[in-house]
Amino acid sequence: MQLTLSQISLLLCLLSCASSFGARYTPDWTSLDSRPLPEWYDEVKFGIFVHWGVFSVPSFGSEWFWWNWKGAYEFEYILFMIKNYPPGFSYADFAPNFHAQFFDPDEWAEIFEASGAKYVVLTSKHHEGFTNWGSPYSWNWNSVDNGPHRDLVGDLGNAIRKRSLHYGLYSSLYEWFNPLYLSDKEAGFKTQDFVAKKAMPELIELVNRYKPDLIWSDGDWEAPDTYWNSTQFLAWLYNDSPVKDVVVTNDRWGKGCYCKHGGYFNCADKFTPGQLPNHKWEKCQSVDTRSWGYRRNMKLTELMDLPSIIKDLVYTVALGGNYLLNVGPTADGVIAPVFEERLRGIGGWLKINGEAIYATKPWRVQAENATVLAWYTSKNTSTVYAIFTSNPMQNTFQLSMPKTSHSTVVTLLGNPEPLKWAPLKTTGLIILLPDLPFSPAEAWTLKLDGVA
Repeated sequence: MQLTLSQISLLLCLLSCASSFGARYTPDWTSLDSRPLPEWYDEVKFGIFVHWGVFSVPSFGSEWFWWNWKGAYEFEYILFMIKNYPPGFSYADFAPNFHAQFFDPDEWAEIFEASGAKYVVLTSKHHEGFTNWGSPYSWNWNSVDNGPHRDLVGDLGNAIRKRSLHYGLYSSLYEWFNPLYLSDKEAGFKTQDFVAKKAMPELIELVNRYKPDLIWSDGDWEAPDTYWNSTQFLAWLYNDSPVKDVVVTNDRWGKGCYCKHGGYFNCADKFTPGQLPNHKWEKCQSVDTRSWGYRRNMKLTELMDLPSIIKDLVYTVALGGNYLLNVGPTADGVIAPVFEERLRGIGGWLKINGEAIYATKPWRVQAENATVLAWYTSKNTSTVYAIFTSNPMQNTFQLSMPKTSHSTVVTLLGNPEPLKWAPLKTTGLIILLPDLPFSPAEAWTLKLDGVA
């Protein structure tokens, strides 16, 4: 039975307004924004983003291939199609070649775990509208009816959870060329046929079927949250869904919402604040700096190297954020060796330095540059970490901000021996460094116990 918009709204309202134990959230931003963020999210710090879909077949330009070709009519995309595909070839014709024949979810999960990531977010549906599971609201434009003929969302989720990682799902609210969406848009979003028949039923089904720990909403910016029925959905999600106690959401729920409403804030892609924000945030970044989806024509110089990734991670965590690093698999289901190499490199660094990242809090000072740039994180009340991402090329290291005491102990992570140090006149200390061990990430951590 196809529900009408009014029936869906009534159902969400009844579910969110039903009496139960504990706090109830009402479908308005004042109430929804008051919900505490589940603790697991701030503790994990580092996650992997996976952009995978029909766009992985042409694997040219970016995951916005369809729009750039048929929406923006960009010349390089038109020329690419003329040179490589016969006249009349449509975007839908790419889908049967989304084979995913080498997709091994357990292999992916092992790589992600080896990276040190604690959560993984997969694109369940990008702006092209193709769903990576057998959505009953996306007939023949999903991974069960077409292309791989398998439930990619479910298969990866099972493998991820076997390794005790958190599983999140990205979902685009809008779809570039969906006729229902285009009709609503033409009507100035005064009609909601797309929301009633596609967007909202699909999102509810995604939650009920896969029970994600995180929902990464996107594709919201053309219409207000009242068009998307975002507050009704979030009230149901927080009150009565099967993940109500653990689920985390971002801030992309309608035009004007980002950096303002929702769970944690993404703000713009690759958001890079200049100072400590007053709200939990996440930086999403891609190893391929020019695309989130896989590109066959990517160049090594366009990829982040390991030191750049670690600098970005450290900066983000020092400023209270989480770091969500993207890789785009091939249409065959392969994580390119260069991406795997980067991920395993991160994991190697985190094996030594992870205690300065996981479950930390921003310190009273986020960074200083007395010797070389050092970023601070902290645990408890008297443990501080100073992470430096360049070799000082000297055997002493000065930190001007920590207040030492007679019980202060300084170590270099990876080296159990306490380091010799001396206090400076009023605050700070100077540390005698050992020979720094080789670090492919070009980053080291000083641990300071008993400082204020």
